[in-house]
Order: sequence, then structure tokens, then C-alpha cells
Amino acid sequence: MRHVISALVQNVPGVLAHVSGMLASRGFNIDSLAVGATEDPTLSRMTFVVVGDDSVLEQVAKQLEKIVTVVQVTDISTFHHVERDLMLIKVKAETGSQRSEIRELVEIFRGQIVDVGESEMMIEISGRESKLEAFIERMRPFGITALSRTGRIALIRSDSLKSSDEDDN
Repeated sequence: MRHVISALVQNVPGVLAHVSGMLASRGFNIDSLAVGATEDPTLSRMTFVVVGDDSVLEQVAKQLEKIVTVVQVTDISTFHHVERDLMLIKVKAETGSQRSEIRELVEIFRGQIVDVGESEMMIEISGRESKLEAFIERMRPFGITALSRTGRIALIRSDSLKSSDEDDN
């Protein structure tokens, strides 16, 4: 089972290395990781995805809570939540017809063309992981020359009740 975990941590040097090192040393694999500032400048939010059963999740949470700089740990995937990834993708676009077709696909996927070169286009797209994967598959025939993705970010919906169903529309 896939778990999206949020850890509020003190915004001090070394926290990311400490947390990721602790998880790696205990054999937990991080599928996705994103870290950024929060509304409180003294705190950062680490959002990561781990795969495993409930016992794996329980161990991850217990290990995280032992770290002094970790303020709070939440399994977001047990709540109604919104999660997003961001991707920049560069594709070959050498002819006018290719550019038109790519532009149409970018519109359909609600992306944005952020750079156009002589023979390539760079596209920014955000959304659920499945949306990004589908867009990548649509771009493969054109020739992907570079791709970069962020880790997952997620927040619990307002007034959310605990639920085993993921709700990230």
C-alpha cells in the first residue's frame, strides 16, 4: 500500500539529511520526497511517499517521531486530501505540425509551454501522478529530450474526516 506522509520539522540545517538517512538505514525506501517552507517560517513540511503495509507505516512514524527536530507526523493518505506533482518536460518539436499537435496536447492536459527553441519545446505540467504519467506517454512519440519532476506535495482537505479512500481531485 502507498502511504503519503507529512512531517512538520524544524527549519534548521541537516533535518533532511537526518530524516532521509534514518529511513534509509532502517531499509525504508522513499518513492517520492518534497521539502519546503510552511506558513510558519520556523517550520518546513516534508512530504514523502513510502510503500508498504500498515506495519511499515507504523515503523516509519515511530522512527520519525524519535527525531528531535520532527514536530508532527501525519499519514495524509488516511484523510481526504489533495496531492500534486510538478514536471518540466522537454520534447523535440521540429516541424509546424509537431508543434501544433504538442500545443493541443498541452492544452488538453492543462499544461503550459514555458520555452520554445528551434527544435524543442519545454512544457510545465502539474497534477496527479497518473496525469503526469499519461502526458509522458503522449510525448514519447515526439522524443523526450529531458524530464524533471518534483516530489509529491499534499495537504489534508479542510474539515476532512479520516477515510481509507483517497480523494485528490
